[in-house]
Amino acid sequence: MDASGKSNNRANLAVSGWACIVLGSGVILSSGATAVTLAIAAPVAISGIALLMAAIGMDHEDEVSEEEIHAWAPGDDLLPDAGGPMYRTDTTLIPPVRTSVLCGRCGNLEMLDGHRPPRYRCQECNIDLWEEE
Repeated sequence: MDASGKSNNRANLAVSGWACIVLGSGVILSSGATAVTLAIAAPVAISGIALLMAAIGMDHEDEVSEEEIHAWAPGDDLLPDAGGPMYRTDTTLIPPVRTSVLCGRCGNLEMLDGHRPPRYRCQECNIDLWEEE
């Protein structure tokens, strides 16, 4: 499992399958291939194909539902001070389009409908975060 708690079985099987195919094919195609090396390399390459097919046939475990996408919001962490106002904006790409604005100075998180506005002032600390020219 990775840091987010999701399993990477599909990716692991695919990488293992490709590694077996490359290893087995490399041994088979090498100039010094004998009957003994072929007896070892052929099953490795065939096993690689089987692993790759198993990975392709697995269900998509990492798909995210639309409800999870619409409910997502960034953490309300404070951002480091870099001599100016720090902020973070995230905009969803699927409808309904929503933009989150995180003020780095006070940690205020605000969700706005639509794309990023051309100008934004934090509602909590009353500081201009950005203004497009």
